[in-house]
Amino acid sequence: MIDRAEANFFGRDTWHVAQKPHPVRALVLGANGKLGNMICAVFGAQAAPRLELHPVSRDGSIGLGWSVGQSPDLLPRVDAVVALWGVTPAHGAPLSDNSGLALAAMDLGRRLGADRVLHCSSAAIYGSSDRPLHEEDTPAPASAYGAAKADMETVLRTPQSGDGPVPVILRIGNVAGAESLFAALGRDGPVTLDRFSDGHGPDRSYIAPGDLAKVLEVLCTLPRNRLHRVYNVAAPRVTAMADIVRAAGRDLHWRPAPDGALRRVALDTARLAEVCAMPDRSSDASWLVADWQRWSGRG
Repeated sequence: MIDRAEANFFGRDTWHVAQKPHPVRALVLGANGKLGNMICAVFGAQAAPRLELHPVSRDGSIGLGWSVGQSPDLLPRVDAVVALWGVTPAHGAPLSDNSGLALAAMDLGRRLGADRVLHCSSAAIYGSSDRPLHEEDTPAPASAYGAAKADMETVLRTPQSGDGPVPVILRIGNVAGAESLFAALGRDGPVTLDRFSDGHGPDRSYIAPGDLAKVLEVLCTLPRNRLHRVYNVAAPRVTAMADIVRAAGRDLHWRPAPDGALRRVALDTARLAEVCAMPDRSSDASWLVADWQRWSGRG
């Protein structure tokens, strides 16, 4: 179990972490990205005695400097690699680069002695559903980004040569501070949401950056034989986007939802809960906003 100080930070003593006799060394790729910045801020401020973090950024602005194609000789030997890098539509690069980055992370993990590599996939690989989406559901992406992440997962399932690390795919829901709604909250003016025929706005599976950091700690330190190859990663209940806007104290405007807009995307997180049970408050809009403000420097 986690120590009392960490339990107080997360609200309840509900996180289950496998204790190891020495800290697990983890390399974090993409430390200078929006998500990587917040995750590294969490680990920099909160004690994680089971985890020794080694951030890596392409330009060396955070942690060690390294990019694909460079020699890994200057990087430390590690037990795990956390690949927070990736290409989104906002980057302007081909979305297919996600597959290449995933393979590069696997190769780097092998060279550095890691026994696992955690890869960031997305809830966007799923199709529309009225029920919570489970890891065993067949991917049916409705966007080019979701299709690119599904292709990345397929590449990672291709057997790797040798005795390298195992890939662990994280189908992450909306991360507070690293998606479009929170980008809108970071700008001035009212926030506009889609309104559906039932009179409500979108519901999504969210996770706060501080909670995601704890999930990463758990999956880096869990014995390898207990790891599943795919996890949905989110708080256990969906959160209404309108509640997030109101919790941030912002004006909310509505527009009719366009054809194809998704009313609800809910992830089934029972598999994750087996090893990492979320605090009750993790789905609360106020918690998501406060955690975003804390770790993005807006608090």
